[in-house]
Amino acid sequence: MARSLKFGRKPARSGQARSIVVFLHGYGADGADLLGLADPLAEHLPDTVFVAPDAPDRIAGAPYGFQWFPIPWLDGSSEAAAKAGLEVAALDLNAFLDARLADENLVPRQMAVVGFSQGTMIGLHVLPRRAEPVAGFVGFSGRLLQPDALAVEAISKPPVLLVHGDADPVVPFEDMSLAGQALTAAGFETYGHVMKGTGHGIAPDGLSVALSFLHDRLRNG
Repeated sequence: MARSLKFGRKPARSGQARSIVVFLHGYGADGADLLGLADPLAEHLPDTVFVAPDAPDRIAGAPYGFQWFPIPWLDGSSEAAAKAGLEVAALDLNAFLDARLADENLVPRQMAVVGFSQGTMIGLHVLPRRAEPVAGFVGFSGRLLQPDALAVEAISKPPVLLVHGDADPVVPFEDMSLAGQALTAAGFETYGHVMKGTGHGIAPDGLSVALSFLHDRLRNG
């Protein structure tokens, strides 16, 4: 059974929700870490609701930090534990997305998802395996897990924008190209933007490109 995820929500600025953006935070953060992005985005997406869940598991020794799944090279967990954690969190996230669509009376084509770091990883794992494609996915500073399985297991293929800093010391910049190649080969409409001189974060130019992508995908939802 899927676990219920705590989340923050910012209503549509116009008062009428015609779309929804879901933010998926990175390892050691929480939903509030990305929900602040709703403020600059809402100016251009006034009919959009923004939500940001906390990942399902707390991180030992970090009382305010959450994880979507264990990361062996950070916490000493096994590869088997990481894979099992990913699959359980995928169930949680799928249930969360379904619940938010139902609550807002929207359909998948009116939903976009934005991930950062580990949030990008789980987003790229979950969204292609859902029955219906969302409007689009923006992945900041992440990587594609299990790339060899993508072409076989992808059920839906939403357009994807990958954004990465070329000075990222946490998730190698090269992972952007690896993900892009696998997505393109699997038939995904894939775009990329390099944040020059940026480390493991979101630069203004990356946010601007993401906004344009979201606006284009959601305006006809």
